Order: sequence, then C-alpha cells, then structure tokens
Amino acid sequence: MEKTTLVIGASTKPERYSNMVVKLLRLHGHPVIAIGLRKGTIGDVKIVTDKPQIENLHTITLYLNPKRQKEYYEYILSLSPQRIIFNPGTENRELMQMARKKGIETVENCTLVMLNSGLF
Repeated sequence: MEKTTLVIGASTKPERYSNMVVKLLRLHGHPVIAIGLRKGTIGDVKIVTDKPQIENLHTITLYLNPKRQKEYYEYILSLSPQRIIFNPGTENRELMQMARKKGIETVENCTLVMLNSGLF
C-alpha cells in the first residue's frame, strides 16, 4: 500500500539519513514530499522550503532536532497525518503529546530500519 510521506529536514547531501530515506521511500513506491532548509532534489523528489498543504498524508518522518521542530508544530498538526515517526535524535515529548491528543500515532524508531524490515 502506498503511504504518502512527508520528510521534514530533508538534505541534498547523500550521507544524510534524510536523503537516504527519501530514496528508500521512493524505491518502495511511496509518494514523497520533502521539506528542507535549502531547495534541491533527491532523485525525482524536489526539496521545498515552504509548508505545502498535503491531502491524504499518511506519515511524517522527522529529521529535525526538537528545538527546530517548534516552528513546524502547527503545520504538522494541521496536516492530520496518521502517524509521525521520530527518528533517533528527534524525540520530542511535547510534540508527541500534542499529536496524540489529535489522534495521531507517534512512533520512536528509525524510518530506514522500518522500511528495510517491513515495519513501515
């Protein structure tokens, strides 16, 4: 099943986990939207710097530290994803509680591991 996924904290640098996950999500056939500090591309996915409205969003996967996430709280919650994945180093109790109150599943895991092990 296709799961439209938003990657927040995307980077054009191939050694970054956010870059690897965009490629792996596409390899698994998932539609991807990528938000980063700088515009660019990862494979066939454009990195945008704004906060686009997204319909039927399944998953948001975070690659921003908790301090940098604050400016995205309202945006993230407004998209009403089915789940938010907090990758290692992005764990954020405040955002997790806010999401759960809105009925959004929160997961502390590595998106790369989830994709490679069939847990995504």
